[in-house]
Amino acid sequence: MNASTRGRQLVWVAAVAAALLGVAIRGFATSAAWTSKSLGANAVAVSRCDSDGVTVTQNLSGSNVVSVTVGSIASACGGASISATVDNGTANSTGSSTVASGGGSVTVTLASAVAAKDADEIDVSITGP
Repeated sequence: MNASTRGRQLVWVAAVAAALLGVAIRGFATSAAWTSKSLGANAVAVSRCDSDGVTVTQNLSGSNVVSVTVGSIASACGGASISATVDNGTANSTGSSTVASGGGSVTVTLASAVAAKDADEIDVSITGP
């Protein structure tokens, strides 16, 4: 058997294994309906404690983002957990805190500083109360 034939056999075996693995993985999601043709099937409406959005400000120390201040949080979010993640494409860090009972603003300190760049992604999640 030459190297070319053996290479084709390995590719074929890998393709069959990947197909079988895909079928096996589908079995783990038996509670998900397969009626939708789009990503995010079985989406569930989630109630909001803040319907008009929040403000997000990066706080710098030198040229690094060390914390994020989330403002304009509705009082209905009081007692909720809040987390923020900053990602600059090379490094990322996350921090969390709790929203005060009256809402307002919260400064979330990151676990480690992230270098500020022209394009940073900041994700904020408020969970609860």
